[in-house]
Amino acid sequence: MHFAVSRTARLLSKRCARIQVSSRTLSTLQSRRASFTSQSSSDSVQQPLSSLSRRITYSPFATVPPVAFGAKRYFSYSRITMSTAAAPGTPPAETAQAEQQQQAEAPAGDNPLLADVSFPLFDRITPAHVVPGVRQLLAELHAEVDSLEGRVEGSWGGLVEPLERLGDRHQRVWGIVSHLKGVKDSPELRAAVEEVQPENVKLSLRLSQSRPLYQAFKALREGPEWTSLTPAQQRIVDNELRDFVLGGVALEGEAKERFNAIQQELTQLATKFSNNVLDATKAFKKLLTDPADVAGLPATSLGLAAQQAAREGHAGATAEAGPWLITLDFPSYFPVMTHAKNRALREEVYRAYITRASSGESDNAPLMERILALRAEKAQLLGFPSFAHLSLASKMATLDKAEALLEELRAAAQPAALQDKAEVQEYANSQGFEGQLEWWDMSFWAERLREAKYNISDEELRPYFALPNVLQGLFQLAQRLFGVEVQAADGEAPVWHPDVRFFKVLRDGQPKAYFYLDPYSRPAEKRGGAWMAEVVGQSRLLAPPGAAVRLPVAHMVCNQMEPVGSKPSLMTFSEVETLFHEFGHALQHMLTEVGYGMASGIRNIEWDAVELPSQFMENWAYDRATLYSFAKHYETGAPLPEELYQRLKAAKNYRSGTQMLRQLHFSCVDLELHARFKPGQGRSPFDVDREVAARTLVMQPLPEDRFLCSFMHIFSGGYSAGYYSYKWAEVLSADAFNAFEEAGLEDEEAVRATGARFRDTVLALGGSVAPAEVFRAFRGREPSTRPLLLHNGLLAGAAA
Repeated sequence: MHFAVSRTARLLSKRCARIQVSSRTLSTLQSRRASFTSQSSSDSVQQPLSSLSRRITYSPFATVPPVAFGAKRYFSYSRITMSTAAAPGTPPAETAQAEQQQQAEAPAGDNPLLADVSFPLFDRITPAHVVPGVRQLLAELHAEVDSLEGRVEGSWGGLVEPLERLGDRHQRVWGIVSHLKGVKDSPELRAAVEEVQPENVKLSLRLSQSRPLYQAFKALREGPEWTSLTPAQQRIVDNELRDFVLGGVALEGEAKERFNAIQQELTQLATKFSNNVLDATKAFKKLLTDPADVAGLPATSLGLAAQQAAREGHAGATAEAGPWLITLDFPSYFPVMTHAKNRALREEVYRAYITRASSGESDNAPLMERILALRAEKAQLLGFPSFAHLSLASKMATLDKAEALLEELRAAAQPAALQDKAEVQEYANSQGFEGQLEWWDMSFWAERLREAKYNISDEELRPYFALPNVLQGLFQLAQRLFGVEVQAADGEAPVWHPDVRFFKVLRDGQPKAYFYLDPYSRPAEKRGGAWMAEVVGQSRLLAPPGAAVRLPVAHMVCNQMEPVGSKPSLMTFSEVETLFHEFGHALQHMLTEVGYGMASGIRNIEWDAVELPSQFMENWAYDRATLYSFAKHYETGAPLPEELYQRLKAAKNYRSGTQMLRQLHFSCVDLELHARFKPGQGRSPFDVDREVAARTLVMQPLPEDRFLCSFMHIFSGGYSAGYYSYKWAEVLSADAFNAFEEAGLEDEEAVRATGARFRDTVLALGGSVAPAEVFRAFRGREPSTRPLLLHNGLLAGAAA
């Protein structure tokens, strides 16, 4: 095991070789691609399923694929989700004052979607504004590109800065449309998006394939100004050059036409895929009137089910007497699977969940095949043996390194997962269950075993995790670790729903950033999962008058249970972890010290490193000082009992082997589909799912399992051939948290010092420095898988 840990640590420490476009002509690049394909096809494309290493909660970051500027990272990272000379000397008061002035004075014009503001006019924007607003914007941007291409020069001020201005205008408008599509969907908004989306992609393709802009970047890279650029500026230029090639700038004639047609179709298919999942999730409604059918469901779930029934016209529905409405939205679905004693109900709901979007008008199966075929064809046009190779060309890992990590983790997790399954089966049998457990039994009996083994349940913990208290504790942690203060600023910016909160982040008493929080599930209009997205990024170039920088603004979106009656939203511990996770993403966006807009915050960071701060923050939910800052009974204010805290910690790694295998399964299916699967040759994506499951799961999927039809991460989000990123980054995040453990979690001075170092490296440097270098700057060494395996109890001697 020690050898495997060291081997993968070495793999993690090496970045995949960058495509060196700066010193090559287009013809040389094309020649290199052809050579690479011929050398790799026999051992990469035709390679059989290796011994690799199922299902997770975080949603993809983009429902509506953003325009790709420069392949194009500037836009694609606006959702999740370095020179350090980024205006630290700016008088904070001037920055805040100018930001507020910009917000107050910016004219909205006739279309609020086009208002030049950092806080969008969400209360005024409607679907009717989308088509005219986007078309007006695109026309203006095309004219700007015309002008830029005609006068462009190979200099930072003559090339990169105009592109940052152009890209930012698009990001702010299309980002609003994409965001509303995720949180306030409607038939009118869908129709508007579908109408302008092809025109939006056309701008993306034009920018990605502009020969004048590409040649100007080459001239900058090879010219005299290059040596005077900061390392952050040089990294931006290098990545732009690479992304031009990945965006098809080297293609000509029929190949270019076909590439662009593929891009257009893939964008439409991704939107259709996401719409189908939302429609299928909304379509299932199970009304229950017999109290026996809901036996076992906790009071919070019964209250939510009655509240949903009342919204559907069943006036007078109560938690005690019903009727109760069950849906496939996660806050409704999950309690049924873990608590409902009615086995037939669990089976019906489970089968409906795993077959979402797999039949009728919402069938995503043919869309999956088409998406995979088009991605493979796109990769071939660019000279790559598979889409996986194309996807990983801009990430830290290579395909071999990603699969090596997954295999190491699979080997460590599988024995524990086999033991997990045996323990649950044995316990169920001891309680009178007969036969083998099915999928709709496993969560139910696993929860009963957890209750028996640790005397703890989600419902017992919920009263201590009221959202207002959890937020207060989370913000106190941010102050403790990173020296920032979070204050409520509700009413200072328009919002898209009454439940949305608005906050400002202060450093040294002055505004540093702002963010929105949309916490509750709204299945009729809001997609499931949790995500963070950018509203605007930090930028010196785009600073409002009188300020040194424009301050960053973010969205945080969750889908936890809404308040029921007079009770606040009472969270499960898993929902607490999710909130911490998304706040980690937001912190990297908001606490950046990079002034170059194309590398500030979450921009320009390799995709398999973006989960580092988010997964790092999850660890703090178990920290005693952090937990007790918010774990108070919502009615009495009494702190979480000590013995309950000890039981929570003891249960931390309950079924950790099973949970790890599930994520590894997702990752391996994703890579197999994008590296070796051949659409239209008699083998379906569902066959791949089952083949990989034989190696990565200890309980095989049902024959009718169609979970892939709702796997938005890889078919409509940003994780195609990239789902492994969760585990890749989790290695980094576990190792980063281990730095605090080594310093001593009870040593307040050491915790604050280590937190400041994390802030000044991982959070501050953004995309201005390669993530491997950022990690070394924080940790002082290369990463290791050992902390991750220890934290999950998967190494001998690991603490519970």
